[in-house]
Amino acid sequence: MKIKFTKMHGAGNDFVLIDDREGKVPWEDHFLMAALAGRRVGIGCEGVILLQRSDKADFRMRFLNPDGTEVDMCGNGARCAAAFAHSIGATGRALTMETLCGLVDAQVSDGSACVWMPEPADKSYAVEVDVDGEHVQGHFINTGVPHFVVPVPNVSTVDVQGLGRKIRLHSAFAPDGANVDFVTFRPPNRMTMRTYERGVEAESGACGTGAVACCVIAVETAHFTLPTKVKTSSGFELVIDGDWRHGKCTGLTLTGPVKFVFTGEIDLDTVDMGAEIS
Repeated sequence: MKIKFTKMHGAGNDFVLIDDREGKVPWEDHFLMAALAGRRVGIGCEGVILLQRSDKADFRMRFLNPDGTEVDMCGNGARCAAAFAHSIGATGRALTMETLCGLVDAQVSDGSACVWMPEPADKSYAVEVDVDGEHVQGHFINTGVPHFVVPVPNVSTVDVQGLGRKIRLHSAFAPDGANVDFVTFRPPNRMTMRTYERGVEAESGACGTGAVACCVIAVETAHFTLPTKVKTSSGFELVIDGDWRHGKCTGLTLTGPVKFVFTGEIDLDTVDMGAEIS
């Protein structure tokens, strides 16, 4: 079966987007979806996003990690989904999408998109985990997906692949694991971050839910105020805004660039599901 796709990136987070409003894409075949996301055997991306019909919103965003597993939310993916939906005439510039973590509102502008993020939950500060005999302190928070935020003096010197993977797989976060965000706070209201992302199982080009997680931690522990600007590992900038009331962040928005990279067509019957699947 041949399907059309659009390759996009949101602040360096790259995705394959597919209009699946007819419900024909076999998204439950996780091996096939992983192969589609493979950079050697498929199109290559940090997530496959399907636009599907919804009886609750303008459309449903179904997000699949590069390993083929489905996750509740992706901030930059939602921003790209909003821009993609508008580009194909499925919505206006203001829209609502259905996700596994609830309804998400979005606003599309020329070259950028803004989404209203899920309310942060399950916050736990000053959590210590033992990694190879050393104590790593961070803060746990769920911003649609779980994150462990680790403040560091300089993100450029962190072994994101090695240390990030060990923390992501730590028993403290079992069974689901957590994304691991290394962040350097740069007052006033700026920060740089790098993320080891579960499902990608590597450092991602950017992470929207991670940027929101780092921002909430910065506001609630490091005297930051909103809006806050976050520089991603790809060099792009995300802006997190919202309210700080009664000791917590609410009504958070994630805004940043979205880019249409290329469009194409792929035959799902000929995708090689061998080399990249483990």
